[in-house]
Amino acid sequence: MIVRRGRMLKCGMLERDRQALRRRSAVLCKQLVVDALLIQSLQADDILTESMAESIMAEQTSQKRCWRLLLLLPKRGPRAFSSFCSALQETEQQHLCDLLTQPPETDGKERHVERFVNSLPPLSTQEEIAAKRARTQESMEFSLDADSPITTPVLACTSDFYLSRFQQSYRMRSTPRGFALVISNVTFDSHAVPELDTRKGGEVDDEVLRKVFTELDYFLTTLLSVFLQGMRTCIENFCRRSDHRTVDSCAVCLLSHGTEGAVYGTDGQLLQLDWVFEAFDNVHCPLLQNKPKMFFIQACRGDEMDCGVEQIDGPARTCSPSCEQRDAGREGQGDADPRQRDDSGRPRIKLPQRSDMICGFASLKGTAAMRNTKRGSWFIQELNTALRLNARDTHLADILVQVNGRIKEREGYAPGTAHHRCKEMSEFTSSLCKDLYLFPKLPASVLTSMHI
Repeated sequence: MIVRRGRMLKCGMLERDRQALRRRSAVLCKQLVVDALLIQSLQADDILTESMAESIMAEQTSQKRCWRLLLLLPKRGPRAFSSFCSALQETEQQHLCDLLTQPPETDGKERHVERFVNSLPPLSTQEEIAAKRARTQESMEFSLDADSPITTPVLACTSDFYLSRFQQSYRMRSTPRGFALVISNVTFDSHAVPELDTRKGGEVDDEVLRKVFTELDYFLTTLLSVFLQGMRTCIENFCRRSDHRTVDSCAVCLLSHGTEGAVYGTDGQLLQLDWVFEAFDNVHCPLLQNKPKMFFIQACRGDEMDCGVEQIDGPARTCSPSCEQRDAGREGQGDADPRQRDDSGRPRIKLPQRSDMICGFASLKGTAAMRNTKRGSWFIQELNTALRLNARDTHLADILVQVNGRIKEREGYAPGTAHHRCKEMSEFTSSLCKDLYLFPKLPASVLTSMHI
């Protein structure tokens, strides 16, 4: 039964708030950016259920997500309007919050959401909408996204989720979870390498990574703008830490100018990535054997700009022949060398030289990586968002798939240049052997009660 109290329905929104949404629906459908942070805010305030949030985010464009949200809000109770306004403020859309809370217009023109949606011009992507807020055009790096990196707290893993996953995934319960190393080269020696300009916005990435890994319970070491030898020395010292023995993982983030297979020191000398991976392999870093090692590389991997291609509707036509081969009859061959057995005479377990690694790259081989000069790189922005919102119940490989999807949607903005509507595509490689859940903010009582 619906109970009326003044002009308020217990099961619905105040009529004046409902009218405000209707009155401004045209502007909202054109300008509102409905992203994961806004939806998460409404979920946290119990305005949207999980299934509602999923149905909204399943829409392919921001405009369609907006349309679905505006249809749901009036049915979500008297707090829905004020909660929506708060979410707008949290996501730096204050101008829309101000618009909704202004006194009604005197011309008496009010239209329903559906009528506005049907009369709107062709759909724009979320990036195009965000571009209207602020546009940056400096150096060779551009971004349409005008939002600052999100700072919503890392969402906590629940005890139930941990108990349902921990036996099938990498051990991840030490305090701290592990040690993290961030090497970020922002300014370069103008005399030695005048062609390497300052990585404006790189300092934003430093702060973003510092905050998110600290919240994920990693002990962080940061090194800023160093020559090649300084980078090598820092990595070698980090690998040799004796306290890797007591933790469950490690993370390494390298941010610099780069080329395929290497990143630059500030003196213009190249640090080979294969040397970095070798430093953490099972031979050179035995204290991290069987433990997950995460790498994130924010650097160009070439000079080619990805100009994108027009999408053609229809089923995918690509297919790859299988290249798998059996191990040439080597299965089952015994190892007769007595040196390969332990003191009891049992064969020692052998490991591949390199395993249990996952590496996220900001761009594909041969292509440039995008960085906004005020808000940081696209890749680090999306990695930060995905970790904060999804690490509680998503393993890292799937998080990087989500990052790929978000990067795929983005476009650069640089009218009149060859870089207008440029694209980027991130990728990752993995030799992980289990699911890697970070289990953020897991209550200590869970571990204590399990005696582990």
